[in-house]
This record gives sequence, structure tokens and C-alpha cells, in this order.
Amino acid sequence: MQPIVQKNLFLVKEHVGFFKAANEYDIYDPETGEVIMHCREPKLGIFTKLFRFTDYKRMTPFDVRITTPDGQPIVRITRGISLFLSKVKVLDENDQHIGGFKQKLLSIGGSFRVLDPDDAPLCELKGKWTGWNFKFIAGDEVLAEVSKKWTGIGKELFTSADNYVLKIDESVESDHAVRLLILAAVMCIDMVLKE
Repeated sequence: MQPIVQKNLFLVKEHVGFFKAANEYDIYDPETGEVIMHCREPKLGIFTKLFRFTDYKRMTPFDVRITTPDGQPIVRITRGISLFLSKVKVLDENDQHIGGFKQKLLSIGGSFRVLDPDDAPLCELKGKWTGWNFKFIAGDEVLAEVSKKWTGIGKELFTSADNYVLKIDESVESDHAVRLLILAAVMCIDMVLKE
């Protein structure tokens, strides 16, 4: 696991553009304001690109890669075509399956289970239907939170609705695979729940 993932606070900024089919984000260190990770969808097929501009966007497959700025792999997130409920697969920097997510049926505000490699639940992502606030919950414990609201040092990075903050609780071990799964899940919230 790359040491950069052991941080507890990340600022995520989506690249916006006219006629942009691919999902692209930069992930910042809020203390320094520098980009510490890239999230890109490098191999997007022509038919997927076309469907991204239709009402079927949420059903399209994706293969998202999170890397260091110099291109070292951190995590890969993949999904095939999704007709009803999304099932997403997460791979580590060595393309080893480390878990995934499964969208829940009939959830208000959006929800999916974060799973280990054997499909056993590790935690659950729960959101509010009124906004863009999500929590990763295991039992009664909040492992991480995602919000559009940020008042810290990196506030100037938040200039549009396409930016948010991920805060991982200090109780989550720095080398636990759930960190990669939480980071991967955050990159998928828009594609799975919000599009």
C-alpha cells in the first residue's frame, strides 16, 4: 500500500469540462494544497463514451485508476454494465482483488456495502437524500465521512459543487485494506449513486 493512503484527510476536486465522458479527479493534501493522487479513466471505449452523454450514463461500465502524480498505481476500480444494482470490484496496486461494493436495493439517499475479497461486509456507505454527505459505518462506529462542506486550510480549492472532502477516522489502522476500499468508494459515489 502506498504511504500516501495512510493520511486521514483528502480534498477531492473533479475535473469539469464540456463534453467530458471520462471521470477525472485530483486528490489534494489539505495541509500543503498540492496534488497527491490522480484519479483517471484512461481506457474508455467509443460506445461507453457515447452512452455517457445519455440517460444511460449510470449504467455504463468503468475502469478507474488512482495513481500517484508520477503514475505509480494505488488502486483500480472496475464495473461492467449495470442494469439495476451496481457491483464494483476493487484491485490493489498489484491488480489483486481486495474487495468491492454492492449497491443496496431501496435505499433513500444512496447506500452500498463495502465488501472484503470474499464478499463479506466490512462497512456500509450511507448517504442523505437531501445532499452530498456520506458516512462509512461499521456497526456503531463511523470509519470515514465524505462531505461537500470544508472550512479548513484547503477551503480555496472548493470553488464548485464538484469538490468534496474525505475524512478517515484515526481509529482506522494506517495499513488496513479498508482505507483503499473507502478511497475507491468515494470515487464511485458519483458514478454509482449520484449521476
